[in-house]
Amino acid sequence: MDSTYLLIAIVFGVLVAGTLVFLMLKQRKELKALEAAQAAQPAPPADAAGGPSTRQLQLQAYERLILLTDRIALPHLIARVNTPGLSARDMQGLLIQSIRQEFEHNITQQIYVSTEAWGVVRDYKEQNQLIVNQVASFLPEEATGADLNRALLDLLVQNPKASLQNVVSEALSFEAKKLL
Repeated sequence: MDSTYLLIAIVFGVLVAGTLVFLMLKQRKELKALEAAQAAQPAPPADAAGGPSTRQLQLQAYERLILLTDRIALPHLIARVNTPGLSARDMQGLLIQSIRQEFEHNITQQIYVSTEAWGVVRDYKEQNQLIVNQVASFLPEEATGADLNRALLDLLVQNPKASLQNVVSEALSFEAKKLL
């Protein structure tokens, strides 16, 4: 029974990891195609001060915030910061710290986007932190970082609506398209 459960867990882990790698490679390919298409277009008009237009800055801010939502999505975050040998509490701290750093790195983007868009991003960050903290609080004291990661991924698989990543990304995309 234990070996069957271990085999299922390993297969599940490999499938999740493979899916994450596939999605990451697909995203990079799409990003390179978008960059190539943008490079082929003529330079955007400059504003009176000689810098990029306000519209271009706003579009770049929306792009960065969509990237932020992807980077702090729990499956992507877990894949990126997973460190074997950590306790669940240490992994919890690492996940929370990574979410905060990603958010703080992009905090200046709020001046280029609507108040509503920024609020959605802020709420998404807080939701992810809450999920990590709540799942960690239900684990036994001796749980490992791998246990926490598995519990988080299990939660998201069992309840896809627990993550607002798609909703946030769609809201940001909608606002960005209004600028075009």
